[in-house]
This record gives sequence, C-alpha cells and structure tokens, in this order.
Amino acid sequence: MGGMTNDYTRVLEATERHLQTLKAGGIRFVPVESETLRQLQQALPLNTEKGRPPSDKSDLPDPSDKPAPENTEAAMAALRARAAVCVKCPHLAASRKNVVFGVGDIHAVLMFVGEAPGADEDRQGEPFVGPAGQLLTRIIKTMGFSREQVYIANILKCRPDTPGQRAGNRKPTAAEMQTCLPYLLEQIDLIQPKVIVALGATAVEGLLGKTEPIGKLRGRFQVFRGIPLMPTFHPSYLLRNQALAEKRKVWEDMLQVLEKLALPVTTKQRGYFLKA
Repeated sequence: MGGMTNDYTRVLEATERHLQTLKAGGIRFVPVESETLRQLQQALPLNTEKGRPPSDKSDLPDPSDKPAPENTEAAMAALRARAAVCVKCPHLAASRKNVVFGVGDIHAVLMFVGEAPGADEDRQGEPFVGPAGQLLTRIIKTMGFSREQVYIANILKCRPDTPGQRAGNRKPTAAEMQTCLPYLLEQIDLIQPKVIVALGATAVEGLLGKTEPIGKLRGRFQVFRGIPLMPTFHPSYLLRNQALAEKRKVWEDMLQVLEKLALPVTTKQRGYFLKA
C-alpha cells in the first residue's frame, strides 16, 4: 500500500509541475475529458476501512483514527492538484495568476483561515504574504510557533476579480464562497487541527454562516466540524487601526487559543499590549 501511495503522490506532483510549466508558457486552459474530471473529483480515501473521507458533521474523523501521514500527504496532494485546475468560477479562473491553495504543516494543531487572496498572494501563489500576512506571521511567532508549524488557508483559493480597478480587493460573494468552500473543508478534514482561528468577518461568514459584526463575535469560541474555532479581527484591520486596545483584543483571543491547546503561556506573553 505504501509503495502505491508513493507512486500516486509522485504522479500528482509531476502533473502539478507540468501544469505550472504550461501556465508559465502562457497557456490558461487545458482541455480535459469529462471522465478525467470525474476521477479527479474523487479524493484518495483517508481510511481504508471506511473507504471515503468524512463529508459532514455526522461522519467526523475520530482523532484517535487519524490517517497515516503518507495517506494524508497523498490526499492533500490530490486535493491541491484538483484545485490547481479548478474553473468552477470562470471569471476568477480567467483573472487569477495563481491558485492560492494553502501553506504550512498539514499535521498542524493550529490552523488560520482568511477570506481570499489579495494581489500579493495571487502573484506569489501563497496566502498571507502581503502586509497583513507579515503581521500575521509576527502574531504566530509571538504565540511561540513558526509559520511553518501552523497551516494557513483562505475560504477562496482565487483572488476575487476586480474589473475596472487598478488596485484594491473586494469581498468574495456568497456564491463564490459556497463554490470554493469544499476545498477548504477537505483541507480541514485532512489536517484535523485542534483549533481554527477565523480571521475577519468574511472568514466567519464563510465557515459559520454568521453575518454579525466581528467585534461581537471575537473572543468567544465557536465549534466548526467538531473543532473549536476562535473568531478574531483580520490582520488588515490592525494595520488600519493601530490602537493598542485593538491589538490587545486580538492578542487576548490568541491567549485563549494557546490555553485551548494546553500550551504554556509566559508572563511576558500575558503582558503584551497592556498599557504601561
């Protein structure tokens, strides 16, 4: 089984490299037969006894029955390959430079979810690499993690198109979020993090369907697919609002996350962003 899984992973990685080469050469669309698409839509089973990945709350994975690392890696590679050729939102597929799949440790205990890639992320193919991403990275390091030790993804894998705009971003539509959400749900089911942090109101709306102001939702754990979820402000909000009190709110949310993970919190960490 292990040899077959390794072969499967190598084929997927080779396919992804080939698609990236075609894209670099200016090819935007690749004709694919309907039967091939049907097969691509079927993820590698996470559990050989059940024969299929969990798909809803009634079939959540048992943490004690987490798939072997090689199975998780193969399934994530298959999911990445499917997302790389997705054209379910033709307007987004036509305008994107890269599919921004996700980055980090696929065995992470902590996962961050934002709303959608911006211009920097679309250009580099990695989530949270612009100014807001740099701030998120500092928050992660202050929590005692490295960026490579957590997993970071978005509700949308493509940057929302901005026709007629030279700069700026727009909020994903409800239809776009519903179309792209299955990719994120599969990522969550594969990673099985112990805690999810939802960054901003749009991420909360995409995951929980709640449209309340983020100021009312933050700081209180929710539950998503059996996993504790902490809503908090998006890092871009802190870039716009530099008030110490607002920074402290986000940090208090992160302290709760550390406590939920049963990780030690130092006196120095507890004192960040408090008035002298």
